[in-house]
Amino acid sequence: MSKKNTAMEFLEDPDALAGQLERAEDFFEKNRTVIIGVVAGIVLLVAGYFGYRYYQSSQDETAQNELFPAVYKLEADSLKQALSGAGANPGLLSVADNYGSTNAGNLASFYAGVALLKQGKNDEAIERLKDFSSSDLLVQARAYALIGDAYMEKKSFDEAANYYEKAADYKPNKFFSPAYLTKLAVAYEQAKQNDKAIETYNSIIEKYPESAEAVNAKKYKSMLQAMAGES
Repeated sequence: MSKKNTAMEFLEDPDALAGQLERAEDFFEKNRTVIIGVVAGIVLLVAGYFGYRYYQSSQDETAQNELFPAVYKLEADSLKQALSGAGANPGLLSVADNYGSTNAGNLASFYAGVALLKQGKNDEAIERLKDFSSSDLLVQARAYALIGDAYMEKKSFDEAANYYEKAADYKPNKFFSPAYLTKLAVAYEQAKQNDKAIETYNSIIEKYPESAEAVNAKKYKSMLQAMAGES
């Protein structure tokens, strides 16, 4: 007999159906506390999820409103006011610290890193830029490159090369990757790793031959090869 026919007979048999319902009732009575606890837990999880989403949305809106004046100050090159705030407007550091779990708070970490780097506060800039993360095509690679710039200022050339490489490898494109590769090659040169610098210049020439950076890459590659006695 097929499962379909068995199911139909079960539904058509009132006694069998009543027996199943009684067993279900007995099971519920014996496990009432556990079942109610599980259901209540599920309800709380669902309510908590949507409550958190609403809270995050409202927090992000607040953070965006506080972020705007600080970014305006940054663009005007008023770095101190951008970072620490002015009047009733909080600065980038405050927005990043108070709303770090929101998109606007995350972006505040990026802008704070930019401002700190302009002030020459390289260690603080590195810390803030490392706090930032994004899946954006441009901004995450830019953050890696800025960390590289900060390490270059500190003359930590190996660390700089590491982050320039991350910038170049992050969603490679013909618009920005050649510039990051150029920075990478320069970092290798400063670290006295001319073989890696030559390899990097060669990558620019081969992968981005139409870029403005390819012209300089050919020149610097030839200079390094001449220094090494290569043809």
